[in-house]
Amino acid sequence: MNPGGATLKRDQDGEAEVPERTCIVTREVKDPSELIRFARAPSGEVVPDLRGKLPGRGVWVSCALTKVAEAARRRLFARGFRADCQPPADLAERTADLLRRDALATLSLANKAGLVSAGFEKVAGEARKGRLAVLVEARDGAADGRRKLSGKLKEAGSSPEIIDVFESAELGLALGQSHVIHAAIAEGGLARKFLAAARRFSAYRER
Repeated sequence: MNPGGATLKRDQDGEAEVPERTCIVTREVKDPSELIRFARAPSGEVVPDLRGKLPGRGVWVSCALTKVAEAARRRLFARGFRADCQPPADLAERTADLLRRDALATLSLANKAGLVSAGFEKVAGEARKGRLAVLVEARDGAADGRRKLSGKLKEAGSSPEIIDVFESAELGLALGQSHVIHAAIAEGGLARKFLAAARRFSAYRER
């Protein structure tokens, strides 16, 4: 057993050792990317630590709203921290909001870096140039518009990863516009970072 209650596994190449953590609800041992770390503030409040950077002992919960709610309801955080603590009544919802904001902040950063195209024609144009890595579709956008854009992407031979978990107003706010229905991110590190954050948010809400 390693510090912090971690176990180690080999990566896919059998070389580097990757730490694994145990969910305090299910007791399953998982990769940290499948879990959320929580820390205990000096006041005793339980706080989500998405970056895994806060000091002190951390406890881990599966990346699922239902599991975070269960951990709070069953007072499992106190057991994990081995100390009295006060998880907020809305901890599961607060965590969801932090995950949502984390993904949208990455989208905003990609936009500031000039990597985001917004709007039907701009996205279709970037697809023809073969630059798209991630297609972002507003979940409240019209199905007809999505079908037409999908046709344009097929014509261009483009098959980007698709994220459709955010509302048009949320996308607009992240991109400095009123509403955004279609957007795309060019290939690169920020596209991969956004994709990972958006998938994590989606998984948290659905599991």
